[in-house]
Amino acid sequence: MPRIISDECISCGTCEGTCPVSAISMGGSHFQINEGECIDCGACEGACPVSAISEK
Repeated sequence: MPRIISDECISCGTCEGTCPVSAISMGGSHFQINEGECIDCGACEGACPVSAISEK
């Protein structure tokens, strides 16, 4: 199941750097995960300093 980034995101970019398939990019107000590219590895979820990433 792909992950999602909530509005709690502080746009620090930590998640983007940890994604092995580059499925994370800056969206309108915070980072977003491309569900079609996400391999559900969980690396971004563990790296987020504010726990803004979770399973969809």
